[in-house]
Amino acid sequence: MLANIHWLGHASFLIDSELTLYIDPFRVPANLPSADVILITHEHYDHFSLSDVERLSKKDTQIITNQRITEQLPDNYNVVTLRPWQSVNIRQANIKAIPAYTLDDYHPAVREDLGFVIALNRYDIYYAGDTDFVPDLRTLRCDIAILPVSAKEGLMTVEETVAFVKSLQPQVVIPSHYGTTEGGNLIDAKALETALGNIAKVQLLSAEV
Repeated sequence: MLANIHWLGHASFLIDSELTLYIDPFRVPANLPSADVILITHEHYDHFSLSDVERLSKKDTQIITNQRITEQLPDNYNVVTLRPWQSVNIRQANIKAIPAYTLDDYHPAVREDLGFVIALNRYDIYYAGDTDFVPDLRTLRCDIAILPVSAKEGLMTVEETVAFVKSLQPQVVIPSHYGTTEGGNLIDAKALETALGNIAKVQLLSAEV
């Protein structure tokens, strides 16, 4: 399944399997295939880019997001609005919305920002979005975890991410939210790799830009 997960820079990902699924597309390359599904976690500009959504969308593309994003999208989009812990089946995938918030004012819980668990091909892929390791997430488990490493705007420090990974029990961790001015850098990703040691395999993906 790792071969089907592509990092598009910063916090943007493409999963190409039975369906073509994008997560938080932002400044993505122009030559990418159209989306079957687009997941949008929250309204910050580096996660919700309407121009990228427009470029990747086709007539039957489905967008899965929260209420605040739904209200900002044009009416002609096919939108599924989820609250935390709600889920939807799209073809062979089950997509569950996961709470994502920080313990400061950058990502307040009341806004209902989202992460997602994508259940596909017998794997549970968790995309954390912008979150701290908050109590709501302590029972969450996954096979592959895509986690932010920048520690900006209330996001997890390396130590907090290690604690989160111990709780999640993934086989593989993929760092995200770095490589641009909006996030961290490769040093942050490497620091997480070192800190995790044998707890989980860290897969550093090359940005496909």
